Amino acid sequence: MTDEMTTDQTTTEDARVEVLQAVVDRVTSWQDGATEETVRTELDDALGESDADVDQDTRDRIVHRIVEDGAHFDVREVL
Repeated sequence: MTDEMTTDQTTTEDARVEVLQAVVDRVTSWQDGATEETVRTELDDALGESDADVDQDTRDRIVHRIVEDGAHFDVREVL
């Protein structure tokens, strides 16, 4: 692997985390006290509007964190 490939992968991952953080912040802000089903729907909708690709396990962790904590968090903690 070249340094250029590593830099490109890091840049891509940084951009993904940035987009995902914005999505999580949006959902957390609007869904404080919402049901798990509502949070999941809103997260799925917001992810659909973004270019972030997130697997189901990660989505589940994000939803759980929003529902249980209701506070903003660093999305890297659930990746």
